[in-house]
Amino acid sequence: MLSSRAIRRWSVLHTWSSLICTVFLLMLCLTGLPLIFHDEIDTLTGDGITATSLPAGTPDVSLDRVALAAQQRYPRQFIRSLFYDDDSPHVIQVGLVPEIDARPDRIHLVAVDARTAQVLKEPKPAQGFMYVMLQLHEQLFLGLPGELFLGLMGLLLLLAIVSGIVLYAPFMRRLNYGTLRRGSTRIRWLDLHNLAGIVTLLWLLVVGATGVMNTLSTPLFGLWTMQRLPPLLAPYAGQPRPTHYGSVQAAVEQARAALPAMEVVSVVYPTTQFGSPRHYVIWTKGRTPVTSRLMTPALVDVQTGQLITVQGLPWYLRVLELSRPLHFGDYGGLALKIVWALLDLLAILVLISGLWLWAKRRRGGRREMAQEPSRAQVSP
Repeated sequence: MLSSRAIRRWSVLHTWSSLICTVFLLMLCLTGLPLIFHDEIDTLTGDGITATSLPAGTPDVSLDRVALAAQQRYPRQFIRSLFYDDDSPHVIQVGLVPEIDARPDRIHLVAVDARTAQVLKEPKPAQGFMYVMLQLHEQLFLGLPGELFLGLMGLLLLLAIVSGIVLYAPFMRRLNYGTLRRGSTRIRWLDLHNLAGIVTLLWLLVVGATGVMNTLSTPLFGLWTMQRLPPLLAPYAGQPRPTHYGSVQAAVEQARAALPAMEVVSVVYPTTQFGSPRHYVIWTKGRTPVTSRLMTPALVDVQTGQLITVQGLPWYLRVLELSRPLHFGDYGGLALKIVWALLDLLAILVLISGLWLWAKRRRGGRREMAQEPSRAQVSP
């Protein structure tokens, strides 16, 4: 049983941790709502990519032909990456940049049919409504500082949830679960706030914790790169950077032979930003529902075609990868997305009701708050 003094301390902690992060969490909930259904929205708006209809079983052409098709459209540019489109079977998106080590925001995409090497479309991911929603949700258009700031807001959310759990029992011990009293408007909003909060408790904990993990993805991958790449690049010290790359298809076949249970999802060309300046970094994932969230990279020398290493990611990146589907709710089809959306709406109700209660108290609700313990003893 908490003492009155302890309850007051937890109440102050809950109030201010909630208030500091509420505006940003409300923004995250509002922007997250359309992002839950981004696949369906892309289909409705025509932003999806559909490959040419061909007979079933038509084999894919060499990745070298796919890369050539994209580069022929922009002969003065450099290929940064190839990746298979999860939402569009038989489509490979090729990322190109004007300089070999250009910043990530300068990448533009060319979608190519993997079976014919025909250019299908040039997606414009850096524009439109969904792009604005994603940027706001991930980093407030501020890059890494924005990501880390939102991570801090996520930590405050977790603190608000924990303090709310501590306060829920003493404030609601005389009421049945789900009770909405008929007192003043403030009492009804307080009960609604508590009910919506306890219903969304587990979901908010999961989404909040995994959201914090996602905001750390850039520094965590940077840490892994600094730990793993220097020993691999040490034998090449003093050698000039390769100007001619060997077959990307041959490199992928090397990775497939070394990882027969894995599926290739992307290839990052030599770069100092995302990998090695001397190797193809071939990213693979498992084929089962669980292992499909776990990535394993393979490095292949771009000159010799030799497989240099296949290494699983460290535990902290495994945790990050497993956290992503829990955050986005995109692993259970449309039904789970609808559940995620309903819980998101309830979370918005929790935030708005919390703000209203705080404003009401600031306007003179202190007297009513002092009378609340005696009211709680009255049956609704």
